[in-house]
Amino acid sequence: MTTHEPAGAHWFRSSYSNNQGGECVEGARLGGRVMAVRDSKDPGRGVCVFPAAAWLAFVHEVKSVDTAA
Repeated sequence: MTTHEPAGAHWFRSSYSNNQGGECVEGARLGGRVMAVRDSKDPGRGVCVFPAAAWLAFVHEVKSVDTAA
């Protein structure tokens, strides 16, 4: 995890987030096939950065659990 703002980050909000002030995640696709993730309610707290392969594996697992329910 890093506490500084990644250079060139263009943040977007997760499609699962809502405007009700609940759990919100923002992501930014960075150069070099890297994904940055942060809490939209507290963006200064830090950023988690993942290689693309690890991020895609995580998303795949989340989607497989979500559809199994």
